[in-house]
Amino acid sequence: MLLALMLFAAQDPETAVEAERAFNRSAQTEGQWTAFRKYSTPDAVIFTPQPVKAHEALPKADPKITVQWWPAQSYVSCDGTMAVNTGPWVRPKGVGYFTTVWARQDDGHYKWVYDGGDALTTPRALPEKPQVRTASCSGKPTEVLALTSPSFTSGGGQSEDGSLVYHWIVTPEGARRLDVHLWNGQKFDVVLTDRIAAAPAQ
Repeated sequence: MLLALMLFAAQDPETAVEAERAFNRSAQTEGQWTAFRKYSTPDAVIFTPQPVKAHEALPKADPKITVQWWPAQSYVSCDGTMAVNTGPWVRPKGVGYFTTVWARQDDGHYKWVYDGGDALTTPRALPEKPQVRTASCSGKPTEVLALTSPSFTSGGGQSEDGSLVYHWIVTPEGARRLDVHLWNGQKFDVVLTDRIAAAPAQ
């Protein structure tokens, strides 16, 4: 028994890519919104288009046909406590992209804290293998200015070591922007920027 526990403890914790794939598999087998709740933290945020807590806003009933998605790029903090995945999604009569921010929990597994994305007219390319970029562990990360405005709703977070930072803003009309910053040892690189337009006025 002791040996088994030691072997288990020696195993590397899951990666954010593995968490994303498990999330998608769960959606196919257990139901889309069931999986969204299962793999998210209690305060996880989605957009409708204004930010809301996912556990309060997600529909109760799972759809008959589930969206499918795949991680194409993954940006990971040096300490592994936070990661951001992005990639394509597909569903009948629709394609688009997603971006998910994952935070490592005390048990070593990831849960998502931010989920966003948008529809597209043409699908994004899916590489044969997800492209993973990890923040540098050298140097001391400097402060990143947050995306803020008195007129906008904003939020974000960072890894425990500060090597990955993300910020989002939403206008009153529902337009949204997300920026993800990754430390390269000397400065932060903006590795991902999502811009989602507001829905046309009815």
